[in-house]
Amino acid sequence: MADKTLTCRDCGASFVFTESEQDFYAQKGFTNEPSRCPECRAARKAARGDGYGRSSSGGQREMFPATCSRCGKQTQVPFQPTTGKPVYCSDCFQIERGGSSRGGGYRSRR
Repeated sequence: MADKTLTCRDCGASFVFTESEQDFYAQKGFTNEPSRCPECRAARKAARGDGYGRSSSGGQREMFPATCSRCGKQTQVPFQPTTGKPVYCSDCFQIERGGSSRGGGYRSRR
């Protein structure tokens, strides 16, 4: 494999798709080459956010006040609580999930 010069579909600039990047894409199972230069990819990612409520520029996701359905503690959650659905603080969420140390959500998916 050798470095490839590609053309960005957004800005039209040429950019190099290096051999190591090609190896990385292959390891991840990606079958398409990048169609945007690194600068346009970064701008597009920043515009849409990273999928976890924070943009790559460091903005914070809106949080909502809630009362834990298990312990009654006041907490903040990254979604608008729905009447009739349990909401847990992070400690109780871990207990409800069976003590998993995996980070993430705030309410039971039962």
